[in-house]
Amino acid sequence: MAVTGSTLVLAAPPAPPVPPVPPVPARVLPRPPRTPGPLAPYRRLFALPGTRGFTAGNLLARLPMGMFGISAVMMIAGQRGSYALAGAVSATGLAATALVGPWTARLIDRHGQAKIAVPATLIAVLGSLSLVVCVRTGAPAWTLFASYAATATTPNIGGMSRARWTHLLRGDAGAHHTAMSFEQAADELCFMLGPVLAAFLCSVVLPEAGTLTAAALLLTGMLVFTSCRATQPPVKAATRHGSPLRALGPLLPLFFATGVVFGSMEIASIAHLDALGLGAASGPVLALQAAGSCAAGLLYGTMRPLGLRTCLVVMAAAMALPWLAAGTGSLFPLACALLLAGMATAPTMVTAMSRVHALIPEGRLNEGMTLAVTAIFAGISLGAATAGNLVDRLGPATAYALPAAAAVLALAATKVVPVFSTRDVP
Repeated sequence: MAVTGSTLVLAAPPAPPVPPVPPVPARVLPRPPRTPGPLAPYRRLFALPGTRGFTAGNLLARLPMGMFGISAVMMIAGQRGSYALAGAVSATGLAATALVGPWTARLIDRHGQAKIAVPATLIAVLGSLSLVVCVRTGAPAWTLFASYAATATTPNIGGMSRARWTHLLRGDAGAHHTAMSFEQAADELCFMLGPVLAAFLCSVVLPEAGTLTAAALLLTGMLVFTSCRATQPPVKAATRHGSPLRALGPLLPLFFATGVVFGSMEIASIAHLDALGLGAASGPVLALQAAGSCAAGLLYGTMRPLGLRTCLVVMAAAMALPWLAAGTGSLFPLACALLLAGMATAPTMVTAMSRVHALIPEGRLNEGMTLAVTAIFAGISLGAATAGNLVDRLGPATAYALPAAAAVLALAATKVVPVFSTRDVP
């Protein structure tokens, strides 16, 4: 209360001190979701438990598949001085693989990957070591044929890896498509690097170094692969149900024709570049073709799968490009044409292999994959031999007509292949 002049003024008591207001913290906004990159499907794939382990073993064991043939030829020809003998031994190995491979795959489906693949690999490795010893010691020629034929027990590591993905990704067609694309890219990468590594080892280190290194990689990779038991497909009691050969009957001509494309394209390219005086460029140019297929396979795994006939139409058109480029007599157009041709093959193989998974009877997947690979190898052998004859008779440029014609035949083979969506793949 206070007095001002003659007026009495009632004053309010002093207000209590106001406590300081704490500063308001700055609002933390949530981070915007990261835009998925092109490798996101593959990151999700290898986030699954156990997939990195069996993939590492798979790649180690798959690299020798591109090394054994050229290593054997260079070793035998270098030590015995006969390319005819080397070629005959190599052809015998391919024929034995065509006969023994499906039986090995059937045993794997029936008894499990680890139980059969390891002893089968040991037999194949012993065959390779026997070949080295026989060549080195000057043993009779028949021992070379017998030794190399023993390597036919080598399991189809690509088929076993695809079987694991199918088991892990059952019900997820998109992830399965990505996995099959990765496997195709791995095939191309190993068949691109394998011959280069084998040629280097045989020519720079020792003639036997290519075979010995391939055998060591095969055994190591197979042991790593089969040690990953958690991802191994279970063995089911109904493994004998259905016939893989009958189920894949319509697809086998397609795989055979595609093999003719591969085999004839390689021979035609080597012969054509040699005729142009560019034989030294054969390796890099063929590696460029394989690299294109590898890159296209990885890219295809991030896309929505196409129909098989669509892929074959694209491949048939792309196979005509090297034939046209060969007429220019220049290296650059041919290299570009082979790059595009290689890029067209990967989507075709991925889609065709997906159909194998959908058509094959349950419990016989590895056997079915091996039959498909056998048909491809048979086509490669015929394509290489036929292309060689065309080179001798009509010239290397004309030999490029063979892969173009084989691609058209592969497209025609789809007329009898059951049509279904890739969503039907297990």
